[in-house]
Amino acid sequence: MTVKILADSACDLALNFYSENNVVLFPLKVQINDQDYEDVKTIDSKTVYDAIRSGVVPKTSQVSPLLFEEVFTEMAEKNEDGIYIAFSSELSGTYSTAVMILDQVKEKYPNFQLTIVDTKCASLGVGLVVMEAAKLALHNATKEEIIADVRFRSEHMEHIFTVEDLDYLAKGGRVSKASAFLGGLLNIKPILNMEDGKLVPIEKIRGQKKVFRRIIEIMKERGSGLNEQIIGISHADTEATAQEVKEMIIDEFHPKEVYISSIGSAIGSHTGPGTISIFFLNQI
Repeated sequence: MTVKILADSACDLALNFYSENNVVLFPLKVQINDQDYEDVKTIDSKTVYDAIRSGVVPKTSQVSPLLFEEVFTEMAEKNEDGIYIAFSSELSGTYSTAVMILDQVKEKYPNFQLTIVDTKCASLGVGLVVMEAAKLALHNATKEEIIADVRFRSEHMEHIFTVEDLDYLAKGGRVSKASAFLGGLLNIKPILNMEDGKLVPIEKIRGQKKVFRRIIEIMKERGSGLNEQIIGISHADTEATAQEVKEMIIDEFHPKEVYISSIGSAIGSHTGPGTISIFFLNQI
């Protein structure tokens, strides 16, 4: 029996990916001007970035517990086996809510076999993990093989990114206000990464071109077998810059593929427009 793959919208994959690859989508929620939307399904990220530029501060919330209950119950009734590849528990309550609902469903269906993995990853960092898991599932890999791959990729996924304005992350509590203040001085551009599922500023560099050159250097320092990987780039309404970074990566590393996606509404509500993120494995 094919293993069902489940993912939330914080993995920043396009809507058509889910139907084309038989992946269940759990959308996070975004609120703009008291209007609620479902990330990816009923709002696009461009709408969010335009709202932010006009001074609106979007609010986000985790996946609906009711949706988890509906999907998990239906799977249990059909005796389906699955793996939910979840957004970092350090950035959202979605993972813990899913675990809670799973426990409730298993009280009625004790034989229900669903594994929930806290990837400690975000955006296309999760997306690349989901893409490979979906591919394995479509090729009838065992559940154990898929889980092992998911855990390995999650553990070794590097997230290196820069934002246009750290204030967006500070407002959402994702970085300290002190870090945001320092980043706004003298055209200093921050470079951040993920450490144990949390966003951590690691360097501050003046000027965008120098930032991307430094990111390439960090990829050299941390990456492993980059020529054999699919490298991910996600961007917040700055596709031209993403294409420039793609060419830099191709020239330097000649990877198997460079996959570009737009940062979705839920993640983008916190990063703000102008963010560029690069994802790759530090071990293969």
